[in-house]
Amino acid sequence: MATAAARDTARGPVDDALDGATDTTEFERAFDAAVAADERIEPRDWMPDAYRATLVRQIAQHAHSEIIGMQPEANWITRAPSLRRKAILMAKVQDEAGHGLYLYSAAETLGTGRDELLDKLHSGRQKYSSIFNYPTLTWADVGAIGWLVDGAAITNQVPLCRCSYGPYARAMVRICKEESFHQRQGYELLLALSNGTPEQHAMAQDAVDRWWWPSLMMFGPPDDESQHSAQSMAWKIKRHSNDELRQRFVDICVPQAESLGLTLPDPDLRWNEARGHYDFGAIDWSEFWDVLKGNGPCNEQRLSQRRRAHEEGAWVRDAAAAYAAKHTRRTPAAAGAAVETGTYSETGAARA
Repeated sequence: MATAAARDTARGPVDDALDGATDTTEFERAFDAAVAADERIEPRDWMPDAYRATLVRQIAQHAHSEIIGMQPEANWITRAPSLRRKAILMAKVQDEAGHGLYLYSAAETLGTGRDELLDKLHSGRQKYSSIFNYPTLTWADVGAIGWLVDGAAITNQVPLCRCSYGPYARAMVRICKEESFHQRQGYELLLALSNGTPEQHAMAQDAVDRWWWPSLMMFGPPDDESQHSAQSMAWKIKRHSNDELRQRFVDICVPQAESLGLTLPDPDLRWNEARGHYDFGAIDWSEFWDVLKGNGPCNEQRLSQRRRAHEEGAWVRDAAAAYAAKHTRRTPAAAGAAVETGTYSETGAARA
């Protein structure tokens, strides 16, 4: 059975179809045919520059979101109300670090190094999901993030398991399995609070009130304002539009909220029999764009903490590089293992 690394350097359908080809038009035709046939584009395949750039932008934003998203919940690890809750939250935060690793690795197969992506994140030249610029004010926020934020992530990311780019699609399979665990733990936490004391129920309701609308914004701007959505769907990087995914998420959440005994903060939310979907109120997109520009409650805090963690983890990266160099003189296989260990160490340092 081939390893993930071997798969991500293997020949793909475009590569196989182009043996001996010299004309750019032939390359474009082979690429378009592979995408139309739902075949996976692999790293060694020819691909349009715009396709490569779109993938790097999307995967980088996704990876940045995973590692920045560790911060709001890690804030509550030391204050979890029980050992069980602490262990669950620690496992979840650790999972997010792993997700960042998978995604940065996928971006590297496109020829963009991790150092370059992190430099762009730290300098503000690349974005992460706006949802992580909101504060976690109470313990119930951990539950709301699990149920709503990770629930929105699952809705958005499950179709990415069928992304046209092979390494990204394969990374998403494991990520989605773990995100499902995160969503269930959030739902279970809110259920416990909702069925607890009146104060606990009120805390759960307050968290849902604050996280509902930012969760709807996670899917991106409306389709008629989305700059990249149409082309990403044409290339089958995305499979559904922003508005389609947002509607799917609302339809899933309404009955779940009823089971939780909590109310979604939208007076316009009601079932539309003719459409077969729930109607919901207007989203305040001015808030979305304002947070995206860096004016959210925690934008500065999130980035400054990420930069500091990266700087404090420099010694780990240096040690990993020295270890890899030492073992390179012995055997290439050992050097590869050392580099892999260093990669994990870097992610762990970022988690500190």
